[in-house]
Amino acid sequence: MCGIVGSVSTRDIVPILLQGLKRLEYRGYDSCGVAVHQDGGLKRARSTSRVAELEANVAADGIAAGTGIAHTRWATHGAPAVHNAHPHFSGGPGADAAESGRIALVHNGIIENHDELRAELQAKGYAFASQTDTEVIAHLVHQAYDGDLLEAVQRALPRLRGAYAIAVFCRDEPHRVVGAREGSPLVLGIGSAERAGDHYLASDAMALAGVTDQIVYLEEGDVVDMQLGKVWISHVDEAGRFRGVERPVRTVNAHSGAAELGPYRHYMQKEIFEQPKAIADTLDGVGGLAPSLFGERAAEVFADIDRVLILACGTSYYAGSTARYWLEAIAGIPTTVEVASEYRYRESVPDPRTLVVTISQSGETADTLAALKHARSLGMTRTLTICNVATSAMVRECELAFITRAGVEIGVASTKAFTTQLVALFLLTLVLAKLRGKLPTKGEEAALRNLRHLPAAVQAVLALEPQVISWAEAFVPKQHALFLGRGRHYPIALEGALKLKEISYIHAEAYPAGELKHGPLALVDSEMPVVTVAPADDLLEKLKSNLQEVRARGGQLYVFADADTHIENSPGVHVIRLPEHYGALSPILHVVPLQLLAYHTACARGTDVDKPRNLAKSVTVE
Repeated sequence: MCGIVGSVSTRDIVPILLQGLKRLEYRGYDSCGVAVHQDGGLKRARSTSRVAELEANVAADGIAAGTGIAHTRWATHGAPAVHNAHPHFSGGPGADAAESGRIALVHNGIIENHDELRAELQAKGYAFASQTDTEVIAHLVHQAYDGDLLEAVQRALPRLRGAYAIAVFCRDEPHRVVGAREGSPLVLGIGSAERAGDHYLASDAMALAGVTDQIVYLEEGDVVDMQLGKVWISHVDEAGRFRGVERPVRTVNAHSGAAELGPYRHYMQKEIFEQPKAIADTLDGVGGLAPSLFGERAAEVFADIDRVLILACGTSYYAGSTARYWLEAIAGIPTTVEVASEYRYRESVPDPRTLVVTISQSGETADTLAALKHARSLGMTRTLTICNVATSAMVRECELAFITRAGVEIGVASTKAFTTQLVALFLLTLVLAKLRGKLPTKGEEAALRNLRHLPAAVQAVLALEPQVISWAEAFVPKQHALFLGRGRHYPIALEGALKLKEISYIHAEAYPAGELKHGPLALVDSEMPVVTVAPADDLLEKLKSNLQEVRARGGQLYVFADADTHIENSPGVHVIRLPEHYGALSPILHVVPLQLLAYHTACARGTDVDKPRNLAKSVTVE
């Protein structure tokens, strides 16, 4: 989602700010900007295009300085427009901020009480140049400013209700940037030995890759004051007072930038084809089914639970939904899967003997973090996260963790993160099954063999790409599609529909195949492609009956079938056969051709595959 980069330095930091924005582009944005302290005043450039255009504008305007902040914005309040782009300025009551800015500020998050604050500030003469909630913060800091930027920020923050990460500097205090966070991630970068006086802020350590590997992860309620050769962190206590605190400095080997595309057309395609390696890397070191795979205290925690609650959003929610079938059928443990953004707002029945499992690619998903905190507030303190980022907030917040090794995922539509999440969840299932006496020795050995063979099995499915490409052409003119699955493959159908809609913009819905006659069958005609996941499992004969219901209404069937399902190509029935049936792990194989179908349909329709409209990679606001 939105990205922040800031710095104080004795050198020109504008190239570092812009490079940081480029490293955050994969998160999704619709405008970008940079502001610096130059020639005794504030100077900025903003754009509703890509960072490359902003870079050209900066060069044309001669913007260069040792103190500055930069931002990529994903619009919430106010349309994607230059006047709504960050950084925002405040020059005081009656002032034209564009001409006489004193405070410059960037912000990630959402300020829930911005309307009342805006009305209050307007009554005091502050003019607003944007529709954003962010500009309210800039004016509040200006109103509180009395010669000390840190004190102004600390006085302004208690007025805010909502989530934020901010970086702010003042015209009157060169070489000083103040940052703060509450509900949105922010990190502090400590300059290298060669640049010991420099300090950096960013919403993601990746933005600082190649600049510094010394990272401090700021905690909720932290405020950081960066000056040349000096940095000070304070934290607000329960009484609302700010007190100095120490935070550990970690060495973080973030990726130095987006991986090269190589022979691939888009990052999404590359990441689809990286799945065999990502799965192998995630399984590396898994020699047996020991609770310690999930943390030092996992054996103790797992012995103290009777059920599992999974909290996640989007693709991660579908991973959790698949895992529910495994956990109940293999481990025999009652499992509930909740959409994180819904769970935190409903009245539920807590059980302290519940293992709360959060799933997130980034580990910074705002709704999932909030749901986790809600679950803990209800007394459910046994927590585990499955996450792709070892240094993320989710990992720090949970008692146990399993870090998938998918590597950086740049495409907004998740692929390799999803399949590695499934691998982690299957491992969790096996460990819990073993602890509960549900997994005999021979079953453990067979499961581990199947897991180790999984990368090769996925590679074989990827070889079906040419056949999937031929199907994609038929989807190009379509406006709607239906996806069907049964049992543990129903969530895979949901994931397939999500992939198609988010990158090709074709409206797609998924249903349990048995629900066809309860409503969706009314939509089926010759113009409605029906994509079906058809593994050779216990529900196959039921599924075949559902397919006949579609054909009887003139629907066009596109079936991903296992080799021994005996579903044949015929008029109106198009079949692609997967190389082998893979038992309980079959969902991991069947999602791969659905990813390919969405990808090649989007390519044929000419959409922006890696950066689909209106979407962001890391959803760090509610």
